[in-house]
Amino acid sequence: MEFLSTADFWVGLVKIIWINIILSGDNAVVIALAARSLPAEQQRKAILFGSGAAVVLRIVLTVVAAKLLELSFLQVIGGVLLLWIGYQLLSGDEDGEDGHHKGTGTMMAAIRTILIADLVMSLDNVIAVAATAQGNMVLLILGLAISIPLVVFGSTLMIQLMGRFPVIVTLGAALIGWVGGETVVNDHLMQGYTMAHPWLHYVAAATGALLVVGLGKFMQARTTRKAEA
Repeated sequence: MEFLSTADFWVGLVKIIWINIILSGDNAVVIALAARSLPAEQQRKAILFGSGAAVVLRIVLTVVAAKLLELSFLQVIGGVLLLWIGYQLLSGDEDGEDGHHKGTGTMMAAIRTILIADLVMSLDNVIAVAATAQGNMVLLILGLAISIPLVVFGSTLMIQLMGRFPVIVTLGAALIGWVGGETVVNDHLMQGYTMAHPWLHYVAAATGALLVVGLGKFMQARTTRKAEA
């Protein structure tokens, strides 16, 4: 345990915590969107279990992330999954303009959504964390474990804000679509073409956001019309 007394260890720990604060914003949005449809008493459990499981997933993923990112089509599949999740979270919203959810979701469905989204969104992020840890698994696990309350707090805050300002739900879905579009063009297969045409990165991200919001709002309106008929 001598490494605990070294300055390098503590500097590395602070770096990993800071990286997670920066990179966990989109994850907090996904967790909040997935948990907000649950009854109030289940929201905290879903956020806690989802965040904890997601961090464990990141630890495992960090070991193999560099190799995974070299596989062609993996990020294309991941990006499409994110687009589908964003669409599902938005089109399934039944809050209306007052922002009050009906609490009809299931906790296992919310946790499943959180894990799938975090798996895809963490592929690039864990590279930065792994590089900072430099093979020190204690440092890696400690840094990620400490980040759990940060993600939990961020998710809880987002749910409260979504209740007061329903437009945040749409913005959150757009963010998931944006990341989904980015993920598709970051695939190893398209790396050379994307580097030669940097604008493609932003076009794909914007297209993903517009696709999720457009289809989600269309399905919302269609569901509302059927309910009123």
